[in-house]
Amino acid sequence: MKRSFVVCHMLTSLDGKIDGAFFQAPETASALNAYGELRRDYDCQATIYGATTMLGGYADGQAPMLSPAENPLPKEDWVNEQGRDLGHYIVSIDPQGTLAFSSWHLQKKGRPTAHVIEALTEQAAPEYLAYLRERGVSYLLVGETRVNCTLLLEKLNHIFGVTRAMVAGGGITNWSFLRENLIDELSLVIAPVADGSTQSVSVFERADFLPPHPPVAFALKEVKALQGNALWLRYHMQNASQ
Repeated sequence: MKRSFVVCHMLTSLDGKIDGAFFQAPETASALNAYGELRRDYDCQATIYGATTMLGGYADGQAPMLSPAENPLPKEDWVNEQGRDLGHYIVSIDPQGTLAFSSWHLQKKGRPTAHVIEALTEQAAPEYLAYLRERGVSYLLVGETRVNCTLLLEKLNHIFGVTRAMVAGGGITNWSFLRENLIDELSLVIAPVADGSTQSVSVFERADFLPPHPPVAFALKEVKALQGNALWLRYHMQNASQ
């Protein structure tokens, strides 16, 4: 199957951090504005986040304790047709099914209303599938124990018509797509601020549950100076035919 084109678009500090105190620094403001404008310019139908990022500003916390399902649902994809009709999506990488949602759509300032799609594995409990259906949240089964990012992009394209998707963190999610050679473009808006924190997350991070992978090289496409001493760097993977 065809898959969605993927851009990884991130705002970073000078030392490659994608969260932390540098976001609140006044010198980051211009870079933050530019990041939002470029995000709109990419015109992606779906934005893909990891579970930690979803908890930080999209999901309604952790899912409650759920009673065992009397009639377990089959382990298969489920689509809310009303949500699909929105044409914009927030995709949550949530392998075991842990996140809570009060609605099947999300509205963020300056962005179109987006339907929530959960990307799950076979480990998600039947009662969690029922919980999502009750709230109208679509879900896709894309792996046995780990999310198969290639399969996810293929299903997003085939089922939801997503031709362009944005991967926007966290670092483990970004690396998961990168290790499957799925990042067609890397877009970094760099704020002129160093973070220095050992607790902050970097653009790419390999989780312990992922097997080792050699370093991935990129080729530079464009460098652009932005207002407020920020930079915009665009790359594609070095072995890509672009």
